[in-house]
Amino acid sequence: MQSKTHITSEMVSHIAKLANIPISDKESENFAKEFTKVLEVVDQLESVDTSDIEPVGQVTGLENGMRNDEIQKERMFTQEEALRNARRVHNGYFMVNQVLDK
Repeated sequence: MQSKTHITSEMVSHIAKLANIPISDKESENFAKEFTKVLEVVDQLESVDTSDIEPVGQVTGLENGMRNDEIQKERMFTQEEALRNARRVHNGYFMVNQVLDK
């Protein structure tokens, strides 16, 4: 089966550049072939008739396996305790160096 979408090595190179991932031309060609194969499988899955199938959120049968979201005041820090070991503080907040590139 031929995929509706064909991934080219140029597309892979472009995505790698956006993600700042170094990739060779050979790797780009290999990934393009593999991504196209994955899309072919997805196309096959899309052709399956699921009109009579009920949507499933989970398959274990468990219901609400999470605890209630309750505040435990005895485990909370005061603002003073939280900031006590901070290297730099300003107006009650942690101060950190700027972390921006390009």
